[in-house]
Amino acid sequence: MDNVTVLEGVFNQFLGNTGVFKDREVLRHDYIPDSLPHRETQIRHLGEMVAPVLKGARCSNIFIYGKTGTGKTAVSKYVLKKLGQKAFDLGIPLKVCYINCRLSGTEYRVFFSMCDAINVSIPFTGLALGEVFDRFRNGLEARKVILVAVLDEIDALVKDRGDILLYELMRINEALHGSKTSVVGISNDLRFKEFLDPRVVSSLSEEEIVFQPYNAQELLDILRERAKLAFNDGVLQEGAIGLCSALAAAEHGDARRALDLLRVAGELAERERKSNINEEHIRSAEKRIEHDRVFEAIRNLPAHSKSVLCSVYLLSKSGVRQIVTGEIYEMYCELCEQISLAPLTQRRVSDLINELDSLGLLNTQVVSMGRYGRTKKIRLSIPPSLIKNVFIDDDRFGRLLNYFPKHLIVSK
Repeated sequence: MDNVTVLEGVFNQFLGNTGVFKDREVLRHDYIPDSLPHRETQIRHLGEMVAPVLKGARCSNIFIYGKTGTGKTAVSKYVLKKLGQKAFDLGIPLKVCYINCRLSGTEYRVFFSMCDAINVSIPFTGLALGEVFDRFRNGLEARKVILVAVLDEIDALVKDRGDILLYELMRINEALHGSKTSVVGISNDLRFKEFLDPRVVSSLSEEEIVFQPYNAQELLDILRERAKLAFNDGVLQEGAIGLCSALAAAEHGDARRALDLLRVAGELAERERKSNINEEHIRSAEKRIEHDRVFEAIRNLPAHSKSVLCSVYLLSKSGVRQIVTGEIYEMYCELCEQISLAPLTQRRVSDLINELDSLGLLNTQVVSMGRYGRTKKIRLSIPPSLIKNVFIDDDRFGRLLNYFPKHLIVSK
């Protein structure tokens, strides 16, 4: 049977199968429902903070903390969408710009998105960052608008490139007379402020909201509401939805993970041409998502974190048995030189090792060295092949996979 015939059969089978999904898009991360269960308090607080815009005033800068999947992005988009509609009705010249800083990756692209939001044209690449900022500031002043910039996953950008973006945005209102701008920063890292200049911290964190993880019952309520929209009647077994919420609650109350489990379980049942989704489908979905999640976590790491992880990978590959922080830092500095990346301090690299440990990518253990004090032994907690599979398609890090540490050559 040729490939065309095989695919034709796959497509026809899919088109003929209408028994599971009613609308699978409601289980996606970017879907914003009409109601957000168990986030009424956060919605009210954020609404109160941005309400001054409706009288033409600048609202406070706001910082929103919480782990992944606690509703930070959904609540922010929901509230600011409603704010935009109300401002339009009142004739308030409001512009809202939502930017995922992890996806944007650089200060230039963040400013590019903000310029686009206020209809200021700049090339996608090619200008000095100072020139882009000047055009953004001048464009704001000329248009007499109130801009609310939502910087999602701002911690990823700051850890990789520093806080110059936030510093410039904090100062911009001093140079504006006809326009106003406010920042809503969203971070998955509760320690994010430790990486900021004190001047930025004092300006940025005028108001704060912390999102707590969902518990199992709250996740169950969320899943039931989404399931009504996503699946045909009678498809989802009660035991399956209960298991789904319990698994996600065990993973720090991550609603995104719960929705992913439900969607992938539905897709597995659909491929098997089953008429319902059971607990076995949830278990199979969990295994598939776990692999994909680690893959994506590595791929989306900032450059310095990738360098640290690559350092541990190469040291392990080179036969180093006792990998300690100092060894990693020496390797890390070599890799930075290879890819033209300015190295961070050893203390900062130690922080990155701890972060990779919290993500489950590294395993660190503090051991006593007797009169020599204590040291931290580090090893990979994921298969080396997984790191290789991610980095092999990375333009920057793919060429480092066969690199051999210079300091090990010298010691030999």
